[in-house]
Amino acid sequence: MLLLKLSAQDLLTLNERRRMVPHLAARWRHFRGKDASVTERSAWAESLVDLAADLVAADRGNVEMIVECAATLDELDKTDDRAGGSSDPRLIDVVLVGRHPQEHRVSVQLVELKRWSMVTRVEQATADLVHVPGMGAKKHPALQLREYYQAFTGDRGPLRGLDFECGGFAYLHNATRESVRPLVDVDAPTGPYARVYTGDARERLLSDLRRHFADEGGASEAEILLRNMGLRNTPLLDAMIRSRGEDTVFTLRGRQKEVADQVLEAASRVLPDQRNPALIPDERRVVFLVTGGAGTGKSAIGLQIKAELEAQGRTVKYASGSRAFNGAIQEHVGYGDREFKETFTYFSSFVTPPDPPLDVLICDEAHRLRDRSTNRFWKPEHQGTKPQVDELLEASRLTLFFLDEGQCVRPNEVGTVGLIEEAAERHGTRLVKYGLREQFRCGGSDAYIRWVRALLGVDKETPERWTPDGLMHVEVADTPEELERIIRTEALAGASARMVAGYCWPWTKPIGKERRLEADVRIGDWHRPWNADSDSYCEDGVPPSKIWSVHENGLGQIGCVYTAQGLEWDWCGVIMGEDMVRRDGTWVFRRGKERKDPETDAKRVAVPGSFDPKVRAGSVDDEEFARLVRHAYHVLMTRASRATVLYSTDEETRAYLKELVGEVHIHGLRPTWENLPEAARVPHLPRPRRGRRSRKKRKGPDLQRSDLTLF
Repeated sequence: MLLLKLSAQDLLTLNERRRMVPHLAARWRHFRGKDASVTERSAWAESLVDLAADLVAADRGNVEMIVECAATLDELDKTDDRAGGSSDPRLIDVVLVGRHPQEHRVSVQLVELKRWSMVTRVEQATADLVHVPGMGAKKHPALQLREYYQAFTGDRGPLRGLDFECGGFAYLHNATRESVRPLVDVDAPTGPYARVYTGDARERLLSDLRRHFADEGGASEAEILLRNMGLRNTPLLDAMIRSRGEDTVFTLRGRQKEVADQVLEAASRVLPDQRNPALIPDERRVVFLVTGGAGTGKSAIGLQIKAELEAQGRTVKYASGSRAFNGAIQEHVGYGDREFKETFTYFSSFVTPPDPPLDVLICDEAHRLRDRSTNRFWKPEHQGTKPQVDELLEASRLTLFFLDEGQCVRPNEVGTVGLIEEAAERHGTRLVKYGLREQFRCGGSDAYIRWVRALLGVDKETPERWTPDGLMHVEVADTPEELERIIRTEALAGASARMVAGYCWPWTKPIGKERRLEADVRIGDWHRPWNADSDSYCEDGVPPSKIWSVHENGLGQIGCVYTAQGLEWDWCGVIMGEDMVRRDGTWVFRRGKERKDPETDAKRVAVPGSFDPKVRAGSVDDEEFARLVRHAYHVLMTRASRATVLYSTDEETRAYLKELVGEVHIHGLRPTWENLPEAARVPHLPRPRRGRRSRKKRKGPDLQRSDLTLF
């Protein structure tokens, strides 16, 4: 958790544009669930700016300032003494991150900002407590910094495993050394975190800043820190490839870890011990329902649980309603390994329940559940006859559903919290629910996720101008050619990147024996094909749809919500079509009509709008149509981990997007591959070579605990 990450010089630029305090206030409201006080806002406007100005004056404007930062990965489980023992996390006012000038290692300073102008002693024998006029008794700032320092440098802190220098100081820019003498007397706390600077000691502060930080660097060091804080996660596919699907490299934190631990604990209680079979089998079944928005780590939890339980010798299947997600995992991670591929399946695969039941069935993207398991290619006797959710519950002893109702994009998708609750009650199973809040996609920028939701009208928030936060980048292209140039440039440089669009053009199947793709997406003179509507390769090595998102030859085609959902790239170019346009201060949703090109017989646009066959006028009403289109663009706009490039085919909508995005460039913040710090230039891994890997099974860990609440 953090509110802002910018270099000192960029923070000053943001403040000059009068956008720093509003951004911090919005982030504060999101994390704390309440508005920031006038005092807090004033402190940001005064103290943060003073500190940033001092860094620039010391010729250290490159030093990164991480504002209101949690001290450890699990800080959300801690309480803040300053909040009177509330559930609010302890936050460090500022973490300064740069490169040490002599040793060239990570250099960090934890800063407590105080606007106190005078303090007096409370007790003669110690300076641990001081009196601040108008505020009463307060702890010496060094005592707060000591707690932060110990957490920050400890086993769970973000500096673990690094070669680093870390210290801390309190900055009282409104005070003089004499007016706060109890804070600096001989009986004051000591330690690497206990320095105190006042306004009349500014030159000493500038000198010490130069001593701790080099005049270059900072961005790479901050990137390393963000990764250790869990905000720059390894992309899901890269993590799976690196581990070969056996033992993932995900760092589960806070609520994520709690969910995984509870599932593993429940498995240890209700699943039979293979070494010591029970005389009377335990027939209990358990259902876990985990809800959370895009990027909250649902798939990471599921894949981690799958790896842990498979290593214990349990029978586990990972089911999804997404061909794109399953195809990406099977092709990019399980290439050449049939046994691994077969552990990934679909919701419709359990019309006939396995006998004996699976130990565990993990259902990802459960919002994509259908009412029945049907397929037009199946014989009548193979079609599902009961609710699909019932088939899934009957297939395993322990069923885990991951669900985000905000990602439902088809009218026949029925997965909701209520549906699963009712099914669990019908089956007499114990239902355990968890909610995930913190998201780690889009660079960990909650601000960007909320901005997208407000922009599209997914929730009732008023859309505001985007404020760069150092975590996520957004810009608007003037033409489709410009959007493609940006995406191609980044992909060729080393980033992962794709172009996607609203379903606003006809979609032609591959043509002829050569399986040629028709350039259906046509904007003026710019013509590009959709990704192949095919299960096999097409002309020029164009990949089938289920692996378009990860195949090296997928860059030249345009994806849609059905081939992008559940996946992510560094850069994502999003084309908004005529199905959602801005008119008179509101969104207007339109259905399209097609015509035949008399020369080629190809289908073309006659009336601009949606061409998605799933949302025809006869299948959904106007209100449901608008909801599904909003959700589709919400999915498309949250696929990037570093930058989203927007383009609308409608001029008025494009102008509206530009107004909300505002100016793009703040120094070098645009996260092109060239601008990225070295630590962030992590090449994406190719799929593994063909060949079955060895599968090591280990004995399950001792998960017996005294605080078990399930049973």
